[in-house]
Parts: sequence; structure tokens; C-alpha cells
Amino acid sequence: MEKMEAIIDNSMIQQRSRPWVWFFPILVCSLGAAFYAYEYLLRITPNVIYADLLRYFGISATGYGFINAFYYYAYTPMQLPVGMLMDRYGPRRLLTLACLACALGTYIFASTTRWEVALFARFLVGFGSAFAFVGVLKLATIWLPSNKFGLVAGMASSFGTLVGAFLGELVLEHLVNILHWRPTLFISAFAGVILAVTMVLVIRDKPKDSSRNYSSDALEQQPKTMAEVIKHSLVLLKNKFIWLNGLIGCLLYLPASGFAENWEKPYLMVAHGFTSQQAANAVSAVFLGFTLGGILFGYVSDKICRRKMPMVIGGILAAILISIVLYVPGLPTTLIFILLFLFGVAYGAEVLVFPIGRELSSKKVSATAVAVTNMLVMVSGSLLTPLVGIILDHLWNGNILNNERIYTASNFTVALTMLPIACIVGAFLAAFLRETYGKPLEE
Repeated sequence: MEKMEAIIDNSMIQQRSRPWVWFFPILVCSLGAAFYAYEYLLRITPNVIYADLLRYFGISATGYGFINAFYYYAYTPMQLPVGMLMDRYGPRRLLTLACLACALGTYIFASTTRWEVALFARFLVGFGSAFAFVGVLKLATIWLPSNKFGLVAGMASSFGTLVGAFLGELVLEHLVNILHWRPTLFISAFAGVILAVTMVLVIRDKPKDSSRNYSSDALEQQPKTMAEVIKHSLVLLKNKFIWLNGLIGCLLYLPASGFAENWEKPYLMVAHGFTSQQAANAVSAVFLGFTLGGILFGYVSDKICRRKMPMVIGGILAAILISIVLYVPGLPTTLIFILLFLFGVAYGAEVLVFPIGRELSSKKVSATAVAVTNMLVMVSGSLLTPLVGIILDHLWNGNILNNERIYTASNFTVALTMLPIACIVGAFLAAFLRETYGKPLEE
């Protein structure tokens, strides 16, 4: 009788605690995703204040391109050490410090009058941002079911673009119009401090009771020393498919890093006569499409247990849609919005490189695998974003208005021709990847 009462009491305790069991993992991962959204907002900020930066610092398109590129100069090479640190020390403290670095960099950027200091500030923002996406996927590996990783990767990417890019673009544009760009950036810096404090108070590196955790096997395989992390990472780096997968991600992410995050707004204003607000809305349409596309491709990929085919289809569709926008003159404004939205949906297939990277590696270095993949993806921003500015300056005909260089529609079209080419090449290479069938290496 006493044993029966104990079983009933234990069952009642478990029932009362069950909501917290599923709610807390979602809360932890949501805070990681919130940091990713925050750093994404900081990433696209120069796009919103493009004309202000050219006038304020007295720079050309090349100078503007390097403001964006310096973010990636820190972000990209930091991915491998970030992955190793995440695998060894966990995400809580690292994400908190990284968020503070982003806030500090934003404050310095808003405070300085010197272009060189602004470059350093963007470098610092990129350094902190390097921890965000790897961190949220590491949290997902620890706290959420492993068979939903494709969907989780898609949702994490989509949350970043929905809040950080889609809504952030609209909010930033509105605040800049009311307050001017520097006070807006000071507000962004303060928001980062608040987020950092929240993360350090809430996020935990592992559940107190790992039996309640969907991914307790990931915790059991957590490396105990940095030497062990390095050992498994070296094995990972010898996998040619990891490198091929990252290259595909780099090519398929170029529509974001080389267009939506940096050059879309000035292109639309020059080539299609959009107002500043219309261009900002169009940028948001691309990010909204990517938000839905990331979730859609992640869900379908998990459902059919295939990764390659959705990426091939997405890359081809993205190339077709952006080609229409770039090369067909006289398109109605509404049609351009629709095409850009669908373009965002199509290149949302890019998020699949992250579950592929994880599935090609050991769980002991899951964060390192994601980080290496993300490092290669972000090469597109490091190299190709400033390249657009260099091409624009090479084609520039010498016109200046209000201390701002004036570029023509044909200048932008030539500079952005790399977009459909990258999507086609990425789709082609995806056909040569090893299919993982949605299963981690050990399974």
C-alpha cells in the first residue's frame, strides 16, 4: 500500500512538473535565438543607413563595403574557435560575453566620427556575433530532440531573419527617420546589455536532470578536455564533404550577405526608383520569404529524410527569380515585391547545410561542425560584399551629389550579376554531396 502511494505521489509530481520540463528548454533555446536575432539586426544596420554613412564619413561604395566586410572579417575566422569553445565550455557564459561585445561595438560605432574607428567597431560586433548562431544550435543539440534538428535549424535561422531582419529593418527605418541614426544605434547598444543580463540569469548549459532531456546522449558525449575537442575536430576537418557542404552554403547565402543585408536597398532605389521606405519594405519582404523558406525547407527535409534535393531545387528557383528582378526592365512595383519574397523563400534552402554539417560529424564536436559550416558560409560576406562596392566604384562615371557618389542602374546590375551565378553553382555542387538521410553519423 505504501509503495502504491509513493508511485501515485511520484506520478503527480511528474505531472505537475511536466509543463516546466518542456517549457524551460524552449525558453533557453528562444533566448539563444533572441541573441541571434539581435546580432542579425546589427548586421543589417548599415544597409538601413547607407546614405547617412556615405555622407557622415565621406566615403565611397568601396568604403561602405568595407564597413560591412569588417563585420565578416571577425565573424568568419572566429567560427572554428567558437565551435571548439562551445563544445568544451558550453554556451551560457560565452553567449553572454558575446552579446556584451556586440553592444560595446555598436556603442563605439555610434560614438565615433572616424571611419577607421567605425571599422574597428564593426569588427567587434562581428566578433561577438560569431557566437550567436553556433550557440543557439548548440543549445538545440542539448535541449531539443535530435530528429527535429533540420526543423530547429530552419526555425532558428528564420527567427533571426523575422525579428532581426524583417521586423528590425522596419523598426530601424522608422527610428532613424524620427531620431536620426546615431541615437537609434545607442538604443540598440542598450538593448544588447539588457539581453546579456537576461541570458546569464536564465540560460543553463545542461539540465539538472539529464533523464528529462531529449538529447542526454549529447551531454554524455561532451568532450572533457580541449585536447579531446581538438582531436575530434581534426578528424572532422579531414572530411571533404564538410568543406563541400560549407562551400555550397557560401554560394547559396550570397543572396543574403551580398544583396539583402547590404546592397538591396540602394539597388532598388537606383534601378527601380523605389523610395527609401519602399526599398526597406522590399528588403523586409526578402527576409520574410527567407523566414518562411527556412522553416519550409527544414520541415520538408526532415519529413522526406532528404537534404540534397531540396537544396538543388531552392538554388535553381532562387537564380531564376533574382534574374527576373535584375534583367527584366519596367517591372511593376507589386511584382518586384512578390518576386523578392519568393526569392527569399527559395534561398531559404541554404539552412539545410547546418543539419548536414551536424549529420556528417560526431556528436562530440556538433558545435564545431556547425561552426565550420557557418565559417565557410560567411566567406560570402567577407569576400563578395566588398567586391560589389569595388565593382561599383570601377564603373562609376564621376557623378557626385551632396557628398554622395551616384551610381547608375546598369552599374548595380553588373555588380550583382554574381547572385544568380552563385545560386546556380551552389545547386550544381549540392548534387555531389553525400546524402545523410537526416540521420547523425552515429545512428
